[in-house]
Amino acid sequence: MTSPFASLDARAIVAYHDACMANERTNAPPHADEPWASIATNHRCNNLLWDEEDQARRTDVPDSAIAANKRAIDGYNQRRNDAIERIDEALLAQLAAITPAPDAWHNSETAGSIVDRLSILALKIHHMRAQTLRSDASAAHVQQCREKLARLSLQRDDLARCLDALLDAAARGRAFWRVYRQFKMYNDPTLNPYLYSQK
Repeated sequence: MTSPFASLDARAIVAYHDACMANERTNAPPHADEPWASIATNHRCNNLLWDEEDQARRTDVPDSAIAANKRAIDGYNQRRNDAIERIDEALLAQLAAITPAPDAWHNSETAGSIVDRLSILALKIHHMRAQTLRSDASAAHVQQCREKLARLSLQRDDLARCLDALLDAAARGRAFWRVYRQFKMYNDPTLNPYLYSQK
């Protein structure tokens, strides 16, 4: 049986994430259609979130600058979560013709969430590798970062295998997942009591 995920596997996703990190985050995804378009959006938002989170830890700027960072974080995080849901929608659409077996495994984590975690691991690996190349840090710092880098790489390898296993099992009707809406209530002015009480 031909897999419905012929153009998508963990190796391709990891390679795309790494290419983005190596090329100033401007790499186009291998395909313009879904789920690749949302994989690209998700990774771009994670990149922007990383930078805003770093900036939000500054202590040498006015509180207004940190507030701006926090508002940007909310916006990027919402778009990141929207992209995860679109990844799942696109993948599940490709599985529409496959009926899960009665004893199929219900995976509690969605494929889109795994893709998001791979994106975050790509960021951690990229930035941890940069720490191993610092000439202004101690030898102990560099060695600790090398050890952390090795652990992060192992984590990503393990997670990539988990994604491939889930997609393969789902394509054979042996596993399934659902789109789980995040319902970020704090971003919704009709659900956040501090926002709707202002009216």
